[in-house]
Amino acid sequence: MEVHTVSVVIPTRNDGAQLRTCLALLARQARPADEIIVVDNASSDDTAAICAAAGVKRISVDLPGIPATAAAGFDAATGSIIARLDTDSRPPRDWLQHAERILRAAAPLTAVTGPGDFYGGNALVRWAGRHIFLGAYFTVVGFLLGHPPVYGSNFALRRELWEGISSSVVRDNALVHDDLDISYRLRPDMGVLYDPTLKVGVSARPFANWASFRRRIVMSVVTFRVEFRHEPPLRRRLDRFRWRRGQRSPATPARPPWHRGR
Repeated sequence: MEVHTVSVVIPTRNDGAQLRTCLALLARQARPADEIIVVDNASSDDTAAICAAAGVKRISVDLPGIPATAAAGFDAATGSIIARLDTDSRPPRDWLQHAERILRAAAPLTAVTGPGDFYGGNALVRWAGRHIFLGAYFTVVGFLLGHPPVYGSNFALRRELWEGISSSVVRDNALVHDDLDISYRLRPDMGVLYDPTLKVGVSARPFANWASFRRRIVMSVVTFRVEFRHEPPLRRRLDRFRWRRGQRSPATPARPPWHRGR
């Protein structure tokens, strides 16, 4: 049986209280992480002390934004499986065990993702987050992509997949949703598995006020502009269709993961 090591990457900025809870939950995992990397985006709070007390690796990134922060963590990770959480993610005790089990049985160029159970806020906010925000993300964006998108608060991927896209992901635009960017940069022979039972708790604070929600909408618009400029959506879907058709024909060689259709 193939032996896997698992790294967990957590990008953060001035979110010490949430980070402390997240690290405590990771310390109780049934399948302990082989490596936990907190990527600190120029925090001015007690993030460094929290990481030291928890005995986890902390790396600093000065370039603002989650895209640069998360990518630096993936680059630094040494595990054959790289899992991703946000600081406000609340992984259940079997989260890493569950993700590893799925990816162990999957092809090397695979990611797995699942939904979030929102906590905090009122019942209406939690319902809207789960059924409207996440429902639209997995349904509408999934239709656009031709496969499920990864959800930044709750996903894991094989190292081979990251190595195939790391040079193309956006790192210098803080208004880009890094999880949508990763999803869009996947090449035709890369896949995402959606497992509704792979759940984590996720804070409802992005929907707590209009300013926060508006920022998420602005980021979505910016992200789609960036991705469509990189590769028009119809071209992307056609490229995936041609690759799948080629896979059914023994005479047609498979395209490498960095291939782009023309």
